Amino acid sequence: MNSTPLPTLDTSWLTDQLVQLGLHAVAAVYLNMLLLLLATVLLSLLSGFIARKIMVGMLQKFASRTTTSFDDYLLQNKVVLHLSRIFPLTIVVLAIPVIFADFSGWIAPLLKLTDVYVVLLGIWIIRSVLRTSRDYLKTFDSLKDKPIDSFTQVLTIFTFFIGGLMIFSLLTGKPLWTFITAMGAASAILLLVFKDTILGFVASIQVSTNDMVRIGDWITMEKYGADGDVVEINLTTVKVQNWDKTITTIPTYYLISDSFKNWRGMQRTGGRRIKRSIHLKISSIKYLSPEDVARLSKIHLLKDYLQERQQQIDRHNKEKGIDKTLLINGRNLTNAGVFRAYASAYIAQNENVHKELTMMVRQLEPTTTGMPIELYLFSNDVRWVYYENIMADIFDHLLAAVRYFDLEVFEMPASDDMRRLSEAQNLVTRAIPPLETLQN
Repeated sequence: MNSTPLPTLDTSWLTDQLVQLGLHAVAAVYLNMLLLLLATVLLSLLSGFIARKIMVGMLQKFASRTTTSFDDYLLQNKVVLHLSRIFPLTIVVLAIPVIFADFSGWIAPLLKLTDVYVVLLGIWIIRSVLRTSRDYLKTFDSLKDKPIDSFTQVLTIFTFFIGGLMIFSLLTGKPLWTFITAMGAASAILLLVFKDTILGFVASIQVSTNDMVRIGDWITMEKYGADGDVVEINLTTVKVQNWDKTITTIPTYYLISDSFKNWRGMQRTGGRRIKRSIHLKISSIKYLSPEDVARLSKIHLLKDYLQERQQQIDRHNKEKGIDKTLLINGRNLTNAGVFRAYASAYIAQNENVHKELTMMVRQLEPTTTGMPIELYLFSNDVRWVYYENIMADIFDHLLAAVRYFDLEVFEMPASDDMRRLSEAQNLVTRAIPPLETLQN
């Protein structure tokens, strides 16, 4: 950058020629300046065009011969375009003392403006290089799921901050250190202004260090309506693409201050949990008679279980001398218990169930909606559509099988049920004669 103006050159020849052509001396000076300015603009545009074509062409040829994608990202992020602007800038800096030789008071302010442009050009170049580095690092498998955007944004903000201080220093003529000292005194205000940025940066480091969230993770954050895949992690926000393709934006620091669910473990194990109940009508639960046991033994999945279980029960009752004229005496099989055994056998042989994870059919506490028989297992396919189909197939089968065990599934009365009940009551009322008729 220029601290003192460059020495001026003699441009009186063109002015003298214009005066000889009959122009007034003052008009000749101004026209001389305009002609030189036009020539400088044209030369700057031409040099910028030539430099851009040469530099971009060379880099494209070089990129086509290399296997790395870094040079491709250099072109994509316009690094070469910003570098090519150095050549017309140099021409302008050299031409200003010549163009304004007759207006020496303008030279220093204009050169100061070129210094400001140098700072801005440096910021643009650094920002483009940072973006290139970010895009290139994302091509590595080990870094794809890291919050690289957050660190890039921090460096970009720091670059703009230093660049802003340098511009203020150039425009005011005061040393850069003066502004840095003033910033130290105003640190409380800076902390307040950049609170979200600072919190986001700290959160990004903690998220990355603790491996809490990666790009591509499925997370659920009900408080903010987020339920989907993480598509971007940057300095201030985390973008989540929900299953309905909407985008939810969450402040990054909320990931460490609030609770959220990360489904990465489920996806990594290859099993997705199924936890659903069938509510049995309690009045349909009963002991099984020998005839019932014989009938249910025809079910393939229950044949061996019923044979072994019935032998154990008979042996126990015989040893204890139990009177079996009443089913309630001693040990007995129930249709609900046998149904649980059937459900366990069914999911154990189902090819869509993950055999290395927990499989359980359990009875929960009876409620006003019946007795829940809960299935707790994991599908071996974590994809949403396949998972839903697997779960539906299992429960379709079990709901249809309930009637073979003389069980009923609890249902709240529907409008049709109430209508049929009302119609039945009306029929009974019409069939029974009034009390006065019976008395007569």
